[in-house]
Amino acid sequence: MRMSKLATIDKSAIRQMTYDDLEMVLAWRNHPEVRRYMYTQHEISLEEHTQWFEQTTYDDGKHLLIFEYQDISCGFVSFSEVENSDITEWGFYTSPEAPKGTGRLLGELALFYAFAKAGFHKVHGKVIDSNKRSANFHLNQGFNEEGVLRNNYFDGAEYHDVICFGITKYDWQGMHKSVAVEPK
Repeated sequence: MRMSKLATIDKSAIRQMTYDDLEMVLAWRNHPEVRRYMYTQHEISLEEHTQWFEQTTYDDGKHLLIFEYQDISCGFVSFSEVENSDITEWGFYTSPEAPKGTGRLLGELALFYAFAKAGFHKVHGKVIDSNKRSANFHLNQGFNEEGVLRNNYFDGAEYHDVICFGITKYDWQGMHKSVAVEPK
């Protein structure tokens, strides 16, 4: 079954996640290179993953999305709306087998979706300080570092700072002047 695309740029697309994506997304999420940067680092069971999906999929404030490049699924993006606002927190990861540059494309299209399609005012993300790649990724996508939550994450052995990043639709529009953004 072909899923409708929520947003497309060139050869990239974002669509809603479905039950058919559960095992693929779980395999990506449980891969050691993805899992080591997550707040929950245990290997997630299919039962736990399915329960999360079923709870989340009925929440209108959650957007679970699959990123595709040339019709091949290669990344996951989630947006969780902050209650009673047009602000959202995002999370994402790419398939461990995704080609180099996939993350940048995923970020560009996810932010296009967030601001031009979903109508959010602001996207924010949190990065464990040991994840330098993600911190640099946020900065390269136009996010501003907005603060540090000191000793906010315990990995089982030690505490880590969490870096907070944010980008508004105005920041994003300044980088993408040709894109019209509709209010939510």
